[in-house]
Amino acid sequence: MIKRNNNINYSHELLRKGIHLCSISIPIFYYFFDRQLVLTIIIPLTVFSLIIDFGRYLIPTLSKNFHKLFGFMLREHEINEKWKTLSGASYVLISASATILIFPKIIAITAFSILIIGDISAALIGIKFGRHKFFNKSLEGTLAFFFVSCIVVLILPKIQDNIWEYIFGFFVAAIAALVENVSYGWADDNLTVPLLSGFALWILYSVFFPDLQLVLPNVPDYSFY
Repeated sequence: MIKRNNNINYSHELLRKGIHLCSISIPIFYYFFDRQLVLTIIIPLTVFSLIIDFGRYLIPTLSKNFHKLFGFMLREHEINEKWKTLSGASYVLISASATILIFPKIIAITAFSILIIGDISAALIGIKFGRHKFFNKSLEGTLAFFFVSCIVVLILPKIQDNIWEYIFGFFVAAIAALVENVSYGWADDNLTVPLLSGFALWILYSVFFPDLQLVLPNVPDYSFY
């Protein structure tokens, strides 16, 4: 049995996750447009976010205005003066850039969508209803991540729409839920979840369907895969 985290303002968390939900626009946009165009937009946004993040530790005026606007939503680990830690927004943008750069489109869309929807579900359920400790977080939050991610897997596009692609997706959802849980305290799950789940999905496709072209039908791609 664990105690719920009373240090987190739930209304602030709702707002934080509402903003986080806007990130689902990235995989949606990527579905309709090619890789090069999406990276042309995402990478400059990532650089800008990093400049603001590091700048707030170095420029007092920027720090004052940043915390005035966003301070109520930042968690303790996002305002660590000693380690100059990044905000969740920067990690999301780094994650988006990395998954699009590294993985084929189908994998990038799947991994990033699971991150966004799964993470929101885990946080809101875990904070509100989490009572049973499971590794670094709550069992309730981790189960919420997994089950909601499975729904995401059912909705997302597939290459051939066969049963194995759904099984792969469910398996990756379980991996992502565990990664989100155990990342707490040492790594940012906005980065670990899509990268590790993306590699897991890529390995599954490579092992079981080595000759399958990982290209979504009738969707702009122009990738290197």
